Amino acid sequence: MLLTTLIERKRDGEALAPDELRALLDAYMGGDLADVQMAAFLMAAFLRGLNASELGVLTRAIIESGDLLELGDGPPLVDKHSTGGVGDKVSLVLAPLLAAAGVRVPMISGRGLGHTGGTLDKLESIPGFDVSVSVDRLRDILSDVGCAIVGQTDEIAPLDGRLYALRDLTGTVPSPPLIAASIVSKKACEGISALVLDVKCGRGAFRGDPEASAALARLMVDLARSEGLHATALLTSMDAPLGSAVGNALEVREALGCLAGSGPPSVRELTLALGAELLVSAGVGADADEVASDLAGLLDDGTARARFARMIEAQGGDPRVVDDPARLPSAPIRTVVVAPRSGSIDIDARAVGLAAIELGSGRQRPGQAIDPSVGFELLAGAGQDVETDQPLYRIHAATASSAERAVARLLDATEISDAPRELPPLIRSRVA
Repeated sequence: MLLTTLIERKRDGEALAPDELRALLDAYMGGDLADVQMAAFLMAAFLRGLNASELGVLTRAIIESGDLLELGDGPPLVDKHSTGGVGDKVSLVLAPLLAAAGVRVPMISGRGLGHTGGTLDKLESIPGFDVSVSVDRLRDILSDVGCAIVGQTDEIAPLDGRLYALRDLTGTVPSPPLIAASIVSKKACEGISALVLDVKCGRGAFRGDPEASAALARLMVDLARSEGLHATALLTSMDAPLGSAVGNALEVREALGCLAGSGPPSVRELTLALGAELLVSAGVGADADEVASDLAGLLDDGTARARFARMIEAQGGDPRVVDDPARLPSAPIRTVVVAPRSGSIDIDARAVGLAAIELGSGRQRPGQAIDPSVGFELLAGAGQDVETDQPLYRIHAATASSAERAVARLLDATEISDAPRELPPLIRSRVA
C-alpha cells in the first residue's frame, strides 16, 4: 500500500477504508510516515472532513496506541472536558468538588492552545505542582484524594499527543472530527463511566458560531457514547472571558475564591451545572437541581477547598497556597486601564486571550517558557455600565514596556457604546 496515495485521496475528498486509515496511522506510530506527511493528512482531513467510519477508526487507533488506566473498583469514575476558553478555570474548582461529593476524577488535561489558557499551565503556577505523574502514582492519588489533574504521558494515547502537536503547528486545531477524536479517545482511556463536555461558542471559542458549536457537541456526545461513555454536553458562552481573571496564577487565586464559596458568579454557576450533569449521569443523585444545591454546600463549607489542598500536596505542590495565595507568583508591574468614555462595555474574549499570550502567559511558539505571574484582572464585566476614567482592567506584567503594550491591546478589545449590552445566557443549551 502506497501511503502517499492515501494522503492524496483524502486531499481530493475521498473517504479511506478502515484498513487504509489504520495502516496510515500505524505507519506514523511506527516511524514509517514522516511528520510532514502526517501534517499533510491532517490538513486534508481539516479541509475535507472525516466520515463516521473514519472518525471511529481514528478514535480507536488513538485509544489503542497506549495503555488504559485501569483504575480498579471503587467509587464511580467521571470527568469533564472544555473545548477551550479565556479565563476558564472551572476544572480547578470542579475536580476537587466532585471528589468531595464521593466520585473519582482522573482528569487528563492540556496546556494552552491558540488564544486559550491551559489547565496544566495554571496548576504549574503552584510551587512544586507536578502534572507528570506515572500511572501507578495516579492510581494512588485517586485512591487517597479522589481527584488528580495530570498531563498526557507516553503511556496514555501517545498517538494523540503527536497529532495534537502537529495540529497546533499547522492551523488544524479547529477541525470538528479531529477535536472529537482527540477528546473522546483520552477520556475513554481513563476508564470513566460518565463524561460532561463544556462546548464553548462565541468570539472566544474555537468554533464561535452557535450552530457549529452545537454540531460539535452532538458529534462528541455520539462518539463518546459509541465508546461506552454516558456523555452529555452543555453549550456555553465564551464571548467575554469567564470570571474576572486571565492568567495562570491569577486564575488559581480566583479558583481558590470559588472553592471558598465566593468568586465570580459565572464560574460558580458553570461549575455547579457541570458537576450536577456528571453526578446525575453517574447515578449519584437523580435531580440535577438538588445535586447542584448539595455541591454548592460543599463549596460554601470549605469541604471542596480542603480536597484541593490534599490534591496539591499529593502532586508535589505547596498546599499552603490554599490559605495563603500570596505564595503564588506575583508580577512586579501593576497598571490600571481606565475607561476613555462612559457607556456600556463589551469585551472580546479572543482579543483578551491573545493580549495575555503577548504579555507572556501563553506560548507563541512550541516549547516557549511562560510567565505564571502575568495576566489581567477584569475590574468591570461585559454588559456593565461604566463612567469615564472608571477602572476597567488591572494588568500584571513583568516589565513596564509589556504593560504599556497590553494597555493598547485591552482598549482595542473593549468596546464602549451608549446602548445597553444584551449578553447571551452563560449556559445556552444542553445536548444529550
